[in-house]
Amino acid sequence: MQNSTKVTPPTMDDRNAWRVGFTPQAEIWNGRLAMLGFVAAALIELASGQGFLHFWGLM
Repeated sequence: MQNSTKVTPPTMDDRNAWRVGFTPQAEIWNGRLAMLGFVAAALIELASGQGFLHFWGLM
């Protein structure tokens, strides 16, 4: 007797899709946006000669 279990290959998820929750896609976007924020803060400090918090008047 032969086992007739059907094996399905895994599906590829779109790594750039907007997914909600703790998913790999959400973490990828979180990292990308954090990198943009860090670069923006560094550029503000270079352009203004002040720290990021001083530039926005928070200190």
